[in-house]
Amino acid sequence: MSTWRDDPNAIPPWNERPKCHCGFRTWLQVWTDPLPQGKKGCRFFKCPDINDDFKACTFMQWIDTRPLGRVSLKEEQERRVRQQQIRLKGKEDELKRRRAELGQREAALKIQEEQFQAREAQFKREAEEQKNRYKEPAQSSTSDGRNKKGKFLRSTQ
Repeated sequence: MSTWRDDPNAIPPWNERPKCHCGFRTWLQVWTDPLPQGKKGCRFFKCPDINDDFKACTFMQWIDTRPLGRVSLKEEQERRVRQQQIRLKGKEDELKRRRAELGQREAALKIQEEQFQAREAQFKREAEEQKNRYKEPAQSSTSDGRNKKGKFLRSTQ
């Protein structure tokens, strides 16, 4: 039975990756810098906690002593398509989450608007009641024989 160590292009399973000083399982990466010479294209394990909390974990362990073989153009295109599909799926999920959040916000705003309209109607009713309550009843000047100034009118009988 062959293991990932026998195949130079194989990726080690997560549980076989070493742990760094931070206690995390390491990430597998490929060296892309031209220096140190001869290491470009070599795989290595790296701490996933780099730059977390503004501290850098320096754990790094080489897997390959020489660069991996060339990947065919078709394999590289397939890899890029898979990466793009993963990114698109992430964006779709984020869009769904934001739409759901927006729906919740719209529902909350609708409830607030209905409450505001109900309060506004209540204030109008209260203002109308208060206006009617303090309104003086209109008195006719001829009803009790007085004119507007409160003096009695003479009768012309």
